[in-house]
Amino acid sequence: MPAEVSAGHDDSPEGGLRKVARVVLLDPEDRILLLHGHEPDDPADDWWFTPGGGLEGEETREEAALRELAEETGITEVDLGPVLWRRTCSFPFAGRRWDQDEWYYLARTTVTATRATALTELERRSVAGARWWTCQELSQAHETVYPTRLAELLRSLLDEGPPAGPVTLDTEIV
Repeated sequence: MPAEVSAGHDDSPEGGLRKVARVVLLDPEDRILLLHGHEPDDPADDWWFTPGGGLEGEETREEAALRELAEETGITEVDLGPVLWRRTCSFPFAGRRWDQDEWYYLARTTVTATRATALTELERRSVAGARWWTCQELSQAHETVYPTRLAELLRSLLDEGPPAGPVTLDTEIV
């Protein structure tokens, strides 16, 4: 789950949860964009995850979602929608434990070319690229994907539309 950390510094409050904004980015074909991450010193320990990262300074979660998306993918032409899901997670990554409160925003774009424009030093060592996935590809994937129920969540989103309010996902502790 590690490269879900997209800040190269510890921005979590003392003893608290790091506030994170993530983006469920869909293209016109309803494919979702995922980043391919790995443990910095072990590329074989890998997974896929949604773009996003920790809030900086006084920015809102919406501002963080758009900034992180631009930094990690180069995509700035998006329609940011509602918060779909909220999740608390805890995982080891790059020699420490990360405790996060993540909000997942729906976003749509017509831009499908990606180019990381402003990765942190840690991201440069732990993010190996990006890929657009169909819901079917995601449901048949043997790779590790976070959140772990993403294929099921995406299927519901595509079939039923966004939930009336954010859905709280199960806490994930790795």
